[in-house]
Amino acid sequence: MGRILRLELKRVLKSGRSWALLAAALLLTLLMAGLPVMYCYSSVDEQGQPASLTGLASIACEKTRQAAAAGTASPERVKAAAALYRACLERYGVSQSYDLPEGVYEREILPIAPLLHGVKEAFADPDTGIAPSLMEIAPEKIDGFYAACEARLASLMEMEGNGDAAKAQALSMYGRVEKPFEVYPGFSTAAMDFQNMAGFLVLLICACIAAPVFSAGYQSGDDDILRCTRYGRGQLGAARVIAVLLVSGCTAALCGAAYLLLSNSIFGWGGTKTSIQMAYSVVTLADWNLGQLQWAFVLAGVLSVLATASLALLVSACCRSTAVSLGAALAFCLAPTVAFMALPEPLSLWLCSLLPSSGVCIQTSFLYAVTDFNFLQLGPLAVWTPYAMAGVCLVEIPLFSALAVRSYCRHKAK
Repeated sequence: MGRILRLELKRVLKSGRSWALLAAALLLTLLMAGLPVMYCYSSVDEQGQPASLTGLASIACEKTRQAAAAGTASPERVKAAAALYRACLERYGVSQSYDLPEGVYEREILPIAPLLHGVKEAFADPDTGIAPSLMEIAPEKIDGFYAACEARLASLMEMEGNGDAAKAQALSMYGRVEKPFEVYPGFSTAAMDFQNMAGFLVLLICACIAAPVFSAGYQSGDDDILRCTRYGRGQLGAARVIAVLLVSGCTAALCGAAYLLLSNSIFGWGGTKTSIQMAYSVVTLADWNLGQLQWAFVLAGVLSVLATASLALLVSACCRSTAVSLGAALAFCLAPTVAFMALPEPLSLWLCSLLPSSGVCIQTSFLYAVTDFNFLQLGPLAVWTPYAMAGVCLVEIPLFSALAVRSYCRHKAK
């Protein structure tokens, strides 16, 4: 078996088509990691003077200007930042920051802005969900900022119509989130969106590698000869499946690590220590910082790629045409996005949690599931969708792989 596996790995890796696809996966990943820099812009320099900074200069300027905000987002620091915000708006006689004269926000509000993230959300109306302006929030209320966050989560779960089990689990998870939150300027959530996009491109490429593995032999007739050999069925089928999964898994892991290395080198590793509540919703359920979220997404991406490759292998083992197997594999990659856009929420939520490609698919990925509050509910049971996505992939990888080998063994030559 070991010798057959080595030969199958060599066969996959000797193909010029495979190397072209793997090189494209890495190059596209590095491109996605660098693209967010193009959207960085600052209208003032490090001294607060008017300027036009873009790219790396803009990132460095913003990190320098917000350095004083770094650290623990204690109620006292949040309250002090809110007081500075209020004083600035009162001085200019406006009630909203977008009414300030040009350049004032960048000079006076931007340095404290990281500490104000989520304050309006925490004090949103429990019945309507409408958030007040910072000027409408009494300063003494901010002393209870973290209690308000928990109350906001409870009201949000109620508004979204979640069952008692989902509400109880959400409140329990949020109770384990470390507070006060941490905030370290410099990180851009756009980098996470591009990481999702890079993961999806890698998924498509790995599906293209897996799709013709069995069907190409059927179509060319080569498989008819291999079936006559001593190990031409079960062991050969298993070796092919394992070889493709090894290549796909290593590609997803390598591209994920390469993305984080380049992206975090650009935006600064310090920003990864920020609590995800201070970058996304203040009531996000996971007790992670941004760095942990990045690596969790890489792991989820590897699982999703492996599960999708396993399904592509199963389709390939059942099809006599490479065009059909490739088309089906790509259709499965896109299925979660189609389900998300076309189907009503209960059904789309279940499908997007069960389909193997959901973990890195556009709009339905593990990243967006972590920053959302969706639960799969079945009677008294409620499962947070990121847990469901990862758990389902762990089941699908051996299931689809075993079915692919079985289908290959039962295949009959023309």
